[in-house]
Amino acid sequence: MSDKIVTKHKVVSITYRILNEQGELVEQSDIPIDYVHGTDNDMFAKVEQALEGKTVGDTVEVELPPDDGFGHGDPSLTFTDDIENVPAEFRHVGATPMFQNENGEVTEFVVSKVENGKLTVDGNHPFAGKTMTFKVGVVGIRDATENELTSGASVISSDRLH
Repeated sequence: MSDKIVTKHKVVSITYRILNEQGELVEQSDIPIDYVHGTDNDMFAKVEQALEGKTVGDTVEVELPPDDGFGHGDPSLTFTDDIENVPAEFRHVGATPMFQNENGEVTEFVVSKVENGKLTVDGNHPFAGKTMTFKVGVVGIRDATENELTSGASVISSDRLH
């Protein structure tokens, strides 16, 4: 029976929904995502704690304020420039230009505002500074392989749940 309970070193398959502060659905995955429970992974700690001891078919709801979730917005990741200095394909809200710093690190930004001949890009996560609610369903549980234990398996990354 213990192989069907979320515990350390189990690969847990989940589906999820993320709701904003107004209760509106902002992200959803009906395709199961796997992570190795109780290891060094990218799952939010409060979500992982809520899943501990659950079984297939269980759901949890976890509210994550910025300190426990996507963090607070960093003003140093917001830039405004004259729209003429921006390539035409990025001159609209929602465009996603990539920028590389002097260390070769690449960051995706989102055009957040275009007005009065100026364009603003933001490199913060879209949920930064917001309290988000996660509704997570357990759809599968199995023992992790040795390789998954050392590699972290298919973990949820910052592009997914964290």
